[in-house]
Amino acid sequence: MINTHSPVIEVKNLCKTYFMSGGMSQSVLKDISFSIEAGEFVAIMGHSGSGKSTLMNILGCLDKPTSGLYLLNGDLVSDKSELELASVRGHEIGFVFQNFNLLMKRTIADNVSLPLIYQNIGEKERYERALRMLEKVGLTGYENRFPSQISGGMQQRVAIARSLINNPSIIFADEPTGNLDTATSDEIMNLFTRLNKQGITIVLVTHEEDVADYAKRLIKISDGRKEYDGLRQSYQGGREAK
Repeated sequence: MINTHSPVIEVKNLCKTYFMSGGMSQSVLKDISFSIEAGEFVAIMGHSGSGKSTLMNILGCLDKPTSGLYLLNGDLVSDKSELELASVRGHEIGFVFQNFNLLMKRTIADNVSLPLIYQNIGEKERYERALRMLEKVGLTGYENRFPSQISGGMQQRVAIARSLINNPSIIFADEPTGNLDTATSDEIMNLFTRLNKQGITIVLVTHEEDVADYAKRLIKISDGRKEYDGLRQSYQGGREAK
């Protein structure tokens, strides 16, 4: 249950350090604090190695910080068991990745409905829900094709449909246009914009200025530290998606 009196995401003095053999350590995130309200569209931007993907993994409950606090929907994530975190990932969060992560030997409908298998939902309902999600991303009629039979942009739409199958309140997208041409990238980003207008919180990781332009807010990470947090247009131009 979402606590409407708290931000959807709140991190306080978040740090992540990797400890290696020989007493060596590498600090990847350093004292990061911010909050994200329900319905925001936020881009987390930084160069390769800046720590932005590590931050995304922590926000998506795929990794844990070394120190600091992370509250998701008002609940302290560090207090949750692995089983509870899996439930959070299955019900409250949707993920979209650069490489689509589709099963090439399964149909489009099977790929979209895959998260429902772990909830013991019957085949008929899984298929019906997959059709509804495919309609939402403009892929009605493609349900019985295989990923190899459609374009990269369409494959990313399938991945987005899969991320929506459990009606999440938040979608985390890690470099979702990294493998797409400019025109297809614009189509995908306009789709995220439409989903955001329907009330879904979008948190996008990217190193591309043109992609970050679609977000209303920018969090810039540099060498593991928060360098900027504010309106995207105040940082460097910006445009409104169609």
